[in-house]
Amino acid sequence: MSINDMTAHNELPLPEGVRLRCFNSREEQTVALAEEVMAILQSGIKAQGRAAVAFSGGRTPIPLFQQLRTEDLNWAATQITLADDRCLPLASPDSNAGLITQQLLQEKAAAAEFIPLWLDRYDALSHDAILADCQARLDALPELFDLVILGMGNDGHTASLFPCSDELDGALTTQQDCALLQPTTAPWQRLTLTPHRLLRSRQHILHLCGEDKLNTLTQALQPGTQRDMPIRIFLSQPLTIYWNP
Repeated sequence: MSINDMTAHNELPLPEGVRLRCFNSREEQTVALAEEVMAILQSGIKAQGRAAVAFSGGRTPIPLFQQLRTEDLNWAATQITLADDRCLPLASPDSNAGLITQQLLQEKAAAAEFIPLWLDRYDALSHDAILADCQARLDALPELFDLVILGMGNDGHTASLFPCSDELDGALTTQQDCALLQPTTAPWQRLTLTPHRLLRSRQHILHLCGEDKLNTLTQALQPGTQRDMPIRIFLSQPLTIYWNP
């Protein structure tokens, strides 16, 4: 099944509370991750009567979404949102909300409540009005997520906390749940959950695929600032990393 966790631990200087699970294939990783996600959400529903999860977008989680949507869960008691999204119409192929709608909110998971970050009507609103409206909708979520699943770029960004963004310092220090950032190394303005909100979760998972991501993780585990590689914010907290080559 998975490569021995202790072997992975010995190869990387993992902080206390950070666990790396390595898998031989994408399929093995997807099955194991889906099992953990289901267990966490079921536990939340049993304990609180509902569960809340923030997913990341992109290509990496698509197999996970396709697996989860077939699973037996009280999806009607499950709230789903995103760690970040691009400021694009839902119909855009680069919209994370569109991705979630097409790849996850189908079959059994169609009953889940989805709280998107970006709405098409935001095109007509000011910066401050967008953030106020998004914050109001995020207030419908519980104080603590049951689970946040993050991704990571090769520059060490996670969610849309890009090191290249002029707005990053404000996003890292704000007490608001969301922020707008404009990366210079990637297209589209972004609406992202802030560390203030992302850290308020019972569990965090970092979902990675590829040798390049392991190299970036190795770099992020070296001494350095959170601003240079925002993923370091979450490497100083309890975290489970799922990786396959």
